[in-house]
Amino acid sequence: MQQHNQKQGINRQVLLRALVESIFKLNPVYMVKIPVMFVVEAGALLVLLMIVFPVTFNTVGKQGYNTAVFFILLFTILFANFAEALAEGRGKAQANFLKRTQQSTTARRYTKNGSFQEVSSTELRRGDLILVNHGEIIPGDGEIIEGVAAIDESAITGESAPIIKRANSDFSSVTGGTLVISDWIKVKITADPGDTFLDRMIKLVEGAKRHKSPNEVALNTLLVVLTIIFFIVVITLVPIAGYLGVNIEVSTLIALLICLIPTTIGALLSTIGIAGMDRVTRFNVLAMSGKAVEAAGDINTIILDKTGTITYGNRMARSFITMPGILDKKLLQAAVATSIYDETPEGQSVLDLAKSQGFQWNHDSFSNSQIVPFTAASRMSGLVTDDQNYYKGAAAEIFEHVKGLGGVFDRQALLINDEIAMQGGTPLAVCRGNLLLGFIDLRDTVKPGLKEKFAELHKMGIKTIMCTGDNPLTAATIAKEAGVDTFIAECKPEDKIRIVIEEQSQGKLVAMTGDGTNDAPALAQADVGIAMNSGTVAAKEAANMVDLDSDPTKLIQVVFIGKQLLITRGALTTFSIANDFAKYFAILPAMFTLAIPEMKILNIMNLHSPESALLAALIFNALIIPALIPLAVRGVKYSPIDADKLLLRNIMVYGLGGVIAPFAGIKIIDIILQVFYLYI
Repeated sequence: MQQHNQKQGINRQVLLRALVESIFKLNPVYMVKIPVMFVVEAGALLVLLMIVFPVTFNTVGKQGYNTAVFFILLFTILFANFAEALAEGRGKAQANFLKRTQQSTTARRYTKNGSFQEVSSTELRRGDLILVNHGEIIPGDGEIIEGVAAIDESAITGESAPIIKRANSDFSSVTGGTLVISDWIKVKITADPGDTFLDRMIKLVEGAKRHKSPNEVALNTLLVVLTIIFFIVVITLVPIAGYLGVNIEVSTLIALLICLIPTTIGALLSTIGIAGMDRVTRFNVLAMSGKAVEAAGDINTIILDKTGTITYGNRMARSFITMPGILDKKLLQAAVATSIYDETPEGQSVLDLAKSQGFQWNHDSFSNSQIVPFTAASRMSGLVTDDQNYYKGAAAEIFEHVKGLGGVFDRQALLINDEIAMQGGTPLAVCRGNLLLGFIDLRDTVKPGLKEKFAELHKMGIKTIMCTGDNPLTAATIAKEAGVDTFIAECKPEDKIRIVIEEQSQGKLVAMTGDGTNDAPALAQADVGIAMNSGTVAAKEAANMVDLDSDPTKLIQVVFIGKQLLITRGALTTFSIANDFAKYFAILPAMFTLAIPEMKILNIMNLHSPESALLAALIFNALIIPALIPLAVRGVKYSPIDADKLLLRNIMVYGLGGVIAPFAGIKIIDIILQVFYLYI
């Protein structure tokens, strides 16, 4: 989906659809959900009735002025609807792309007697077992319970590189609509039709399931309160004006109310929220709600795995270090013996390093040997031949193994082990029988640019915690190189949820990533949990975001997007309220100058007449909405700086700008109205 998203912008088709939908959104049943704009629509309807029934409303001779007011109010509503429809339009374009991905396919479902039954994918239900062969579309979401295969997930991620999925691993989840391009897999269906991953994606990007976040609800409540306050202010102007002998038309009162209430942020509030989710989606992260995106902007602590997140995760053999008195050839022979049947990248790198140093071996000489696989409990692997046994693994376990066989090793072994760890490597001890031969220095590489990103997070006051299974010395070296604030060494899966709870108990909001079933409790506990799309169903169901590219470093970018959402909302709210403040002092002096000549000194813009002043303010009020749509959709430019500096910058740019813009804009429009005789 990433490739598609990059191409899918605000094109002509999206614009036309948004224009049409802005008209349909005039339905009062819909508009009542946006209280500020509902007041504008109610005012426009009342002015329209004055135009149609002038005698009833005693507005004879005022049809021209009232018509101008009506159309300006109408366009104000249409511009607000257009902004929201435009933000939704990009999501709907993505949803249409995903709908085309959904297709009814044939599935081979296992029956109770073990045979196959050909059924449509729409007939599959949770718990069904199916077989998918090479070249076939996976008919539904599920977990691989047998087999291993390469899966092409470009239909949902846009990435053409296949992903290896296998049973009984953290990479066992498959998504309906993706393609098996090698081997075969036996899949257990985990979702009924209508509840699949693609179905949820479509609903979310269409905005059908967008729930307002608590902050958005609170801001909306504030806007309603401000609207009520300004309504009372406008109503109280009637007796005051009457006392001064000034007759204010109802349409003028309506126009004045619309100018004073926070219509700008009221019109763009929903757009900002939708656009925030859209930015995350276009970054190939599926947010389950707007609340999750907003929470990302308030994060205080980020928990990150070392392997695959901070480092590339492909530890490679860098050097062989022999114990004093041991020939290099002996260590190389043992290292090769323990790695010749090791299919992991680390094992193959040991063979490559031995070959690069000129060591030759005969593969057939190991064919009758017993392979001892690596286990999490033993933390070592090996090869047992007819006359000898070879082992490699974590230093502590190899030391115990050697001692258990009656062997000894001097303090030099501990020094070598600690030196490798302090340099950021992972030491693998190698032994033959009860003799410690030496060490293999495995090195992982910190991803470039992460240190700078962590520095930016530190500027924002966000604490970074690295979790790793490495020993404390290696963990400390990697943590220092990457620039994280703290680390948890020898971390077990159950430790992650403990860390999340400890941070939350201090009043902090926590974010983390994960892909395995054992990560699910911590993902569910975290305020922002991002599950990898390549991970298990349990992880994806526990998280409130899913990364379609399965890139754990996305968490950092999601935090930036969340910050940008909050700053955009705050900036436009500041601008809107500053606008209303300026319009208040621009309009009222012009309205009462005729009755109270002393107020002329307050008419600093020297507006032509009360009518032109009000129409100019109304037009400015309408035009500022489409002018700010690009900013609401794109978001305010965000750079990690101190919170006090950020607040000061926004006040200067959007607060001061919000005060100056209406004075300049209203004056220009007033001059244009005079030139073209559009005022009454």
